[in-house]
Amino acid sequence: MKHAVRFAVVAAIVAILQPGQALANGFQQLEARSQFLSVIEGRKLTRMGIELDVTPSGEIRGRAFGRPVVGAWNWQDGYFCRDLYWGQRNLGPNCQAVQLDGRTIRFISDRGTGEFADLRLRD
Repeated sequence: MKHAVRFAVVAAIVAILQPGQALANGFQQLEARSQFLSVIEGRKLTRMGIELDVTPSGEIRGRAFGRPVVGAWNWQDGYFCRDLYWGQRNLGPNCQAVQLDGRTIRFISDRGTGEFADLRLRD
């Protein structure tokens, strides 16, 4: 049973940090690093069980489902490129499209062609 719970938590964090196909809705693409920084600076990115800081200096840190999240990011050719660890689990590198709709920021894996995760911006 303990193994099943651990598997469920791992599946949830991977799904949240890289989930289902993106829908356009009211989201607008963030094209430049300066746009991205103006959105995230001084704010936390949250979702049930997740609270992250993405710093202007290129760090990612926080917690997800009781485990630390650490990593690094940079902006390359219009994409948020990150390398991330959740606890001891290496989630690896991925370049992601970033979109914004109000206080919801969407990260779409694989340069905007993969799965997405929506997080809320909290002051």
